[in-house]
Amino acid sequence: MTRLESAAKDLESWFFEKYIPHWVAVGSGETDEGPEFILEYWGTPMFVCVPPTLRAWLTTDAEVIEFLKYNHQPLQQEGYSHTVIPDRSLKMYSEHGGAIEVIWSRRRADESEIERIAVHWEIARLEDKWKVLGVQAKFTSEDTLDKAWLDESGDEKAGWRDEVD
Repeated sequence: MTRLESAAKDLESWFFEKYIPHWVAVGSGETDEGPEFILEYWGTPMFVCVPPTLRAWLTTDAEVIEFLKYNHQPLQQEGYSHTVIPDRSLKMYSEHGGAIEVIWSRRRADESEIERIAVHWEIARLEDKWKVLGVQAKFTSEDTLDKAWLDESGDEKAGWRDEVD
């Protein structure tokens, strides 16, 4: 196995076997762990963009934590319990960086969907730790990433994070 293949395997494992279950456990209330856990996964600064209302550099740990709370709160109010991933991809740029794209289908325990969002994550290995450095996302009704990124109707989820500059 090449170094790049090894890094890809490591990133995939970190994201899908460590990060996602941890995010879901905190977001669903399965654990009483606080939102500070996210600093293990998300870096500072971190760029986030979810058109049409959210485009910002999060430059402090406190802003990163607030962004997580901002994501978790409406899901928790809707009875969030888990996430299904209809489509995903991983692309390595080097052994120190790559991108992961997913479609999140965030759901209640009865499998009803709360929201569906396509997300592109820029991730780098810093000091032997993977960290998310940037997130681009959009709401969609699609099942595949190719269709989701082409879908121009996916940005209009009423009430979602409208107060963020």
